[in-house]
Amino acid sequence: MTIINLRDFYYWYTQDEYMEVSDDVAEALRASVRYEAAYQRRLSRHKAQYSLDCEDGIEYSACLHEPTPDEVLELKERFIRLWNALNSLPESQGRRIDAHIILGKSIKEIAQAEGVHEESVRQSIKRGLERMKKTF
Repeated sequence: MTIINLRDFYYWYTQDEYMEVSDDVAEALRASVRYEAAYQRRLSRHKAQYSLDCEDGIEYSACLHEPTPDEVLELKERFIRLWNALNSLPESQGRRIDAHIILGKSIKEIAQAEGVHEESVRQSIKRGLERMKKTF
């Protein structure tokens, strides 16, 4: 059996109050205090921001932005213009721009896949983008 001071474990005790508890309970209380202290150190160290999300989706829904019908229409029109500009290019330029910009492949990967020099791929993409700017 171990004697503990309840004031060390419970904030509402303003005066010393000693109690005899089993060793397991005393160790569990000490572990709880250590865990809380470690948690507070992590919060302080990492400058943690408190979340408003209480598992009911408040924060998630606050971060979402539902587009207005005008915004949806504008996005659709921009997509169509971009699609038309991409399709107005010769096949090789369109394929290279698609692979590099949309799919995120490197110029070296595209050149190796097509069996051409990297500089020709680079110039093709550059000319294709300039041509798309005029169309777009």
